[in-house]
Amino acid sequence: MKLKSHLALSAIATSTVVVITVLYAIYFLLQNQYQQGLQERGIELAKVLAHDGNIVAAVNLANEDREQDIVDYIEAIRAQTDASYIVVVDNQGLRLSHPNRERIGKHFIGADIEPTLQSGLIHSSEAKGSLGLAIRNFVPLMQNGQVIGAICVGYLSEKTSRIVMAQYREIGLMIGLVYVIAITMTLLILYKMRRTFLDYQPEEIVAKFREHELILDSIRDGIIAIDQDLSVTTLNRSATLLLPSIAQREQQKLKLGDFAPTLAHLVLENRGRYHQGEFSLGQTQYRAHLYPIYRTKQLTGHVVVFFANLKTSELEKELMYLKNYAQLLRSKTHEYSNKLNTLSGMLQLKNYQQAVSFIQQESDNYQAIVNHIVHYVQDSAIAGLLLSKFNKASDMGVDFSLDSDSRLGQYPKLVTDKLITIIGNLIDNALLAAWQQRDKHSPQVSVYLSDRGQHLLVEVADSGAGVDSAIAKQILDFGVSTKQAGSAGDEQHGVGLYLVHQLVNFFSGSLEWERSEAHGNEAVSTVFSVYLDKQILNQYD
Repeated sequence: MKLKSHLALSAIATSTVVVITVLYAIYFLLQNQYQQGLQERGIELAKVLAHDGNIVAAVNLANEDREQDIVDYIEAIRAQTDASYIVVVDNQGLRLSHPNRERIGKHFIGADIEPTLQSGLIHSSEAKGSLGLAIRNFVPLMQNGQVIGAICVGYLSEKTSRIVMAQYREIGLMIGLVYVIAITMTLLILYKMRRTFLDYQPEEIVAKFREHELILDSIRDGIIAIDQDLSVTTLNRSATLLLPSIAQREQQKLKLGDFAPTLAHLVLENRGRYHQGEFSLGQTQYRAHLYPIYRTKQLTGHVVVFFANLKTSELEKELMYLKNYAQLLRSKTHEYSNKLNTLSGMLQLKNYQQAVSFIQQESDNYQAIVNHIVHYVQDSAIAGLLLSKFNKASDMGVDFSLDSDSRLGQYPKLVTDKLITIIGNLIDNALLAAWQQRDKHSPQVSVYLSDRGQHLLVEVADSGAGVDSAIAKQILDFGVSTKQAGSAGDEQHGVGLYLVHQLVNFFSGSLEWERSEAHGNEAVSTVFSVYLDKQILNQYD
């Protein structure tokens, strides 16, 4: 069923149920109210008649078994009222008046008159008499404190129902008019929805949104949509890659000026018009295209399309890096191909012991660190990260070691995800720093993890060139890098340590680094240490 059909049926069904419920409620309310009014009116009329001298005299004659005739007198009074009948009885309950003269002198039908004749009780009841079901109101005739008879003023239920239905039809017409108005408004809303959504169904709208998200994410340029307050409303995957600080925010509704102040300034300077310009983040220059968004001739926001403004020399460096990386892969392939050929030759010559020794030699180091990771790092995601970094270090020719005293337990998923970012970035920086100094020293990276006490400790040390004193105070700022110029991934320089610092602050921890000078043949090294309170980490479980 389409959305508009579902809404129409739901609205009509709801309106129908409400109207029927209201009609029944009004009907019973009117009936009860009118019935109560008839009881009060009948009691008052009977009280007035109970003080009529003619009626009292006629009742006294009847009690003395003397002839009397008050039928015409009573019927004349009844004709001037809306009562269905007025019946006067003596102290024996015999009728002295009745609309049907044939029933005069006969006993009153119904036991509801007895409380009045016996106790002088004034009351009303709904009972069936000789004329049918009626509301009967009883008042005693008193003389010298004694009950000498009773008066019954009755209203037939059939008559009361006709009166109520007459009023009910008028109310029903009003409610029916409201019902028609409700249906008309529903149809108008459906028509408005059809024009607003271009007759698309919710499933089709969701599919369109997904298509647009896929299209946005497939574009390599960064795309950010912002509203009038410079709050981000939409961004694609390339934007999170070019501006990594966005990805670390838990909420998408963030201010553009929080992570890209120069871009925010560019938007403010050119508010409401298309513009091409440049902005910088750290050491990286970007080129941006600003597209204003108007709705009913009012500015509602901007769409920013931006990309790294790489110069020809930078593109050449990137291409050279890719070529070197491809050459490294080819050399690694050739190296392992030679090892496999050597192993094959040993097996063909039936030198099985030498083959086993050869395999053992290749796998000892790998098995040692794998066994240590499996036994002492309980978090499988972090264990997988350490194993992948060990493989990366092997490919780069860097000696990667995990301290034998390392221990790490299991943590909540949110904490694990952020720890992966912290440890991964520190190890990546250390691998690159050690690899860049491979001509001077044997490249080495060591990692130590511990959560034995109240804190979780992460230490990563490398044999690189250390941190330049010129940037030591700004090393944790966005866009400030310790990498040498021309190294791999120049456009992302200054991001890793910035992200680590942001995440450490997220957990209210501390990030420290220490630089050691070279002594003799020893290499300059840098040790980054992260301290996180375990009580704070466990709060995210």
